[in-house]
Amino acid sequence: MKSSSIFRESSEKTERWMVTNKGRLSPFLLSSLCITLFFTGFFVYHQNPLISDQNFLTLQPQIGKGHWVPDKRGSLYTNSSCSTLPDSKNCIKHGRLDRDFLFWRWKPDGCDLPRFNPKAFLGMVRGKKMSFIGDSVARNHMESLLCLLSMEETPKDIYKDGEDRNRIWYFPNHDFTLSTSWTKFLVEESERVDGNKTGTGLFDIDISKMDEGWYKGLPNTDIAIVSAAHWFFRPIFIHRGDETLGCIYCNVPNMTQLSPDQGFKLVYASVFKHINECENCKKDLVTVMRTISPAHFENGAWDTGGSCRRTSPSMKIRTSQIEQLEVVTKQDHHKGKKKFGVLDVTRVMLMRPDGHPNSHWGNKWMKGYNDCVHWCLPGPIDTWSEFLMAILRQLR
Repeated sequence: MKSSSIFRESSEKTERWMVTNKGRLSPFLLSSLCITLFFTGFFVYHQNPLISDQNFLTLQPQIGKGHWVPDKRGSLYTNSSCSTLPDSKNCIKHGRLDRDFLFWRWKPDGCDLPRFNPKAFLGMVRGKKMSFIGDSVARNHMESLLCLLSMEETPKDIYKDGEDRNRIWYFPNHDFTLSTSWTKFLVEESERVDGNKTGTGLFDIDISKMDEGWYKGLPNTDIAIVSAAHWFFRPIFIHRGDETLGCIYCNVPNMTQLSPDQGFKLVYASVFKHINECENCKKDLVTVMRTISPAHFENGAWDTGGSCRRTSPSMKIRTSQIEQLEVVTKQDHHKGKKKFGVLDVTRVMLMRPDGHPNSHWGNKWMKGYNDCVHWCLPGPIDTWSEFLMAILRQLR
């Protein structure tokens, strides 16, 4: 392999700056090949259920394995041209001086992935309701998509709850509704409190019940982008009704100790089952599961001086998510025409520790804390919408 300035994945380690010089096929052939391979491996529906993770990777090397290549065009928007860009993701406004992180795009090995087209995207989702269901990283993805789409049509802000966690935006020219539904674990949860009714950071979750905050709105949803991950890395007691299945990060006698990826399997198995068996949901509901987006803390966590300077593996969590989607799509009672897809961002984002706000997020109440979980806007997270667009194109 020859070297040049790119991001590339390497065996067990992700190395940031590497180099390559490759010949190019015709752009038309590259794009056609890439889209075909993408649909084969990433789009899942009941006639063609998600295959095993091993075969999934074998059939799909061009998408999951690739590199970031220089792109002089940069993003479709800037930190000043997007009127909906949240202050906490506006890294440039908050003192980030370098701009190099803006001028890269994802190139799967052997093919090209089409650049995001806001006009075409809005045309595909005309008359639809799309909801991003998950934690603050799901919200981050929605904010990125909102900025991209606002380059074609300015959306109307029609709802915001008191905590600014749940938002609804409307594109009147396309009758398209884009919303977020914030949830920590996707399932019902409660935090234990001490004698002063102060939260202890220890949670109980019940995988037999969905978080009503998002589940009650599912029947009115056409496209659900489901993800939740970062709240699982803390002490959690996992229950199924009255049965306690075990605990993550709890040193409790006579209690089954569960790893985070085991907890993920239990939660996502239940979530996909509830979506699949939702009687009041639209028969052609599309559910896209986004895999975990890696954090890149080094030398501590967000509240103990950690900063974003290198990568850390999240592949076990990603595998757990995909395996549970595979289970529900292979079941004989897979309901109606409901469709399931995978938006696999884990490998892609492992290579981009430079894309986080780090200290440039402007939180005046938490000075000194770095953000290595969320992503700058604009930034590498904009690539996720290119993947999402490819999935939705297949559904037409």
